[in-house]
Amino acid sequence: MSAIDDLPPLREVVRDFDLAPKKQLGQNFLFDLNLTSRIARASGPLAGARVLEVGPGPGGLTRVLLAGGAAHVVAVERDARCLPALAMIAERYPGRLTVVEADAAAFDPRALLENGPGEGRPRIVANLPYNVGTQLLTGWVATRDWPPFWESLTLMFQREVAERIVADEGDRANYGRLGVLCGWRTQARILFDVPPSAFVPPPKVTSSVVQLIPRPDPAPCDVRALEAVTAAAFGQRRKMLRQSLKALGVDPAGLVEAAGVPPTARAEEVGVDGFVAMARAFAAARGA
Repeated sequence: MSAIDDLPPLREVVRDFDLAPKKQLGQNFLFDLNLTSRIARASGPLAGARVLEVGPGPGGLTRVLLAGGAAHVVAVERDARCLPALAMIAERYPGRLTVVEADAAAFDPRALLENGPGEGRPRIVANLPYNVGTQLLTGWVATRDWPPFWESLTLMFQREVAERIVADEGDRANYGRLGVLCGWRTQARILFDVPPSAFVPPPKVTSSVVQLIPRPDPAPCDVRALEAVTAAAFGQRRKMLRQSLKALGVDPAGLVEAAGVPPTARAEEVGVDGFVAMARAFAAARGA
């Protein structure tokens, strides 16, 4: 694929700024322009869009988003070594890139996105660092406010994490707390895989790009109650629900009855609707 702009190729940027990926930061840089462009396109039309990117590193995906027409990209990067490379991109695309040195898990980007250029709800597009990807996803999906501030999530994870995100009770090997949470509030699907050879350094596993679209009206449920119920149920997933749910401190019989499953059922046999029903029953019992 030909160059997307007149900045130096990403490999030169990494060399010139001495940006060897750090394992402790979960960094694996993606140099393939075809793949970064595919990720950007998968998020939807970019013209005029507001985008949050987490872990931009040397800015490969950042450049594709801006070259594709994004009106404003807020890039959150905790590795200070990458800031000069990102500043070079900001100079090339004046007024359209805001770089924030921060831990994305503790940073609220909404004010920057809402007050910057562009229109519509922002989307989140990122090749997430492997070591914090699940934590960030959970934070975006488990927010108390719904619909969320974001329009969509287009994110890269390890393949095994991606499979857990999209799993339901028909996939008992991968179904768990993450699948329940994401299945309740979003429509999640795996878009495509990315081989280890596409990265520097190459990870030991295949990666996958996942897209999550928020459901406008998920079944009413307190998110904290749902997290508590799924933690108890899947924390002892080999036990029957009548045993594992005792950890919640309420009579599990009422929770199991609310889900419409037998008390001998195990967590991986209960669908998302069943867990939502149990969470509502748990919240009611706890408040009694």
